[in-house]
Amino acid sequence: MKIESKIILSNAFNIGLILLVGFFAIQDLNLMQTKLRFVEIADDLNASFLEMRIIEKNYIIYQKRDLLFDVKEKIDTAGQLLDSAGKDIIRAVGENNFVSLQSHLKHYSDVVDEAQKSSHSDIDLNNRLRTEGKKLREFSNTITWLERRGVNDIISSSKRVLFYSFVAILICAVFVSHFISQNILLSLRGIEKLAKSISKGNFKKIESAIPDDEFGSVMAAINSMYEEQKNSEEALIQSKKLASLGILTAGVAHELTNPLNNISMIAQTYAEMYDNLGKAQRIEFMDKVEKETERIKEIIKNLLDFSKPKEAHLKETDINTVMQKTLKLMQNMLDVSNIKTKLNFVPDLPPVLIDEYQILQVLVNLITNAVQSMQSGRTLFMATRLGSGGDSVEIKVMDTGKGIPREYLPHIFDPFFSTKGDEGTGLGLSVSYGIIKKHNGDIRVESKVGVGTTFTIELPVYKSK
Repeated sequence: MKIESKIILSNAFNIGLILLVGFFAIQDLNLMQTKLRFVEIADDLNASFLEMRIIEKNYIIYQKRDLLFDVKEKIDTAGQLLDSAGKDIIRAVGENNFVSLQSHLKHYSDVVDEAQKSSHSDIDLNNRLRTEGKKLREFSNTITWLERRGVNDIISSSKRVLFYSFVAILICAVFVSHFISQNILLSLRGIEKLAKSISKGNFKKIESAIPDDEFGSVMAAINSMYEEQKNSEEALIQSKKLASLGILTAGVAHELTNPLNNISMIAQTYAEMYDNLGKAQRIEFMDKVEKETERIKEIIKNLLDFSKPKEAHLKETDINTVMQKTLKLMQNMLDVSNIKTKLNFVPDLPPVLIDEYQILQVLVNLITNAVQSMQSGRTLFMATRLGSGGDSVEIKVMDTGKGIPREYLPHIFDPFFSTKGDEGTGLGLSVSYGIIKKHNGDIRVESKVGVGTTFTIELPVYKSK
């Protein structure tokens, strides 16, 4: 799920909870408003009923018949109020209570009518009038008190519901926000981890399942970039290898000339002296030819091993052996350029897991650059040792050439950046950098103009399980 979708889902969930609580709160408020409306009506009714009882009492005491008309007028006013506010009263107290209230009012009204029609004071009629008035007053007071208590109950209940709802919404919001944020942060951390890995040169294809979010889009883009970079890098490596082959071929051709000349001279001598040679001497001549032939085969084998394109094949390797193979391959170039070598290979170094031919490519490039930067008679220093932490093997290639200006050092591994002008392709060190990084290693350069340049390669020690 996309980060945007996660945020929208989180907000929708929280808004849904708020709307749900708001709905119940509005229901309670509507009910409360209805009951308060009845209480207001009930207060008016109770005031009328109280006035009726006062007039009724005065009638019973003083026997003034005109007071009954006042009572009747109050009854009519109360009846009109009940009729006009009937719906509100029914919503508040229910239809049964409303009918009962009307019934009590009618009974009281009927007794008042009887009293009006009676020509003389009747004790029984007065008692009925008093009884019906009392019932009406008590019933009205009872339902009014119940509704007031209902309003208080609704207020208390609403307070509890709102409090618990607020706590529930807060907990849910925190939980959902935490869950969504953790998912978002997980994706962002994955992107950050990939970015840091790429910045260190560890540019690998991602084999794990690709999620359906922004992180997945980044992973898919990186895989696409990896394919493009792999194709480009392979082309760069091969291009640089071919360029290096041009340099090596000149030296190899010179080195092949010596054994070929020797074979030619041996053959001429052998032909001229054949009749005077004994069997042992003839075998000795052939042994010399065989040795020179083996020398030629070895030179050609080294050249073919270097030039033949191979896929990466990591295996446990002794770095000193690779250094010796490199020197053997480059020896003629060193001899032709009159460059001395000084070696310091620490024995019994722990093995490294490398593609031997790719590391050979890096070392050939470094030595070629060193030879081209030095004048005849200078010295090339090469050394191996265990890294300071004990978990890596270091290779040093140090020339005594003209050095690299300080302002060029930050760009020395950039593609197509060259200090040789038109003579350089600017690919060698860039390709070498990529090879070392693919081996989870590191390559650094230090240089001082007029003194020389030192390249340091670190390769992790192979620790087999």
